[in-house]
Amino acid sequence: MPTKLRRWLWRWLPIVFGCHCRPDRSFHFRDGTPFPICARCTGELVGILAALATEWAVHPSAAAAAALLVPLIVDGLFQLCTAYESGNLRRLVTGALFGYGLTVLLLMSLGWAYRWGFGLGMTLLKS
Repeated sequence: MPTKLRRWLWRWLPIVFGCHCRPDRSFHFRDGTPFPICARCTGELVGILAALATEWAVHPSAAAAAALLVPLIVDGLFQLCTAYESGNLRRLVTGALFGYGLTVLLLMSLGWAYRWGFGLGMTLLKS
């Protein structure tokens, strides 16, 4: 990876995701360098990219997309309220589900807002 791009990713990915960047909760490259974001945020990024890539073909309902948010919330609450600590694979999976569901909900809301605004604009033009 080019050095300039690598520096940019290591600087901005933690900021965009609000990531704590803890090495014990991150995947590592073969040379031992931790990823720029933790396993859960890496999963969220994977889910966001997957949702954007499949948006044209897959249209889950709002309820299904909202249900994809639940595993991360439950896992995070268990970690917060108990001595339980999930592993990086579980964090990756729950993050990917969350990222996918959240992106689908965002795209749906953008579509709904566009259609509502367009309809409102058309009624204003007619009056």
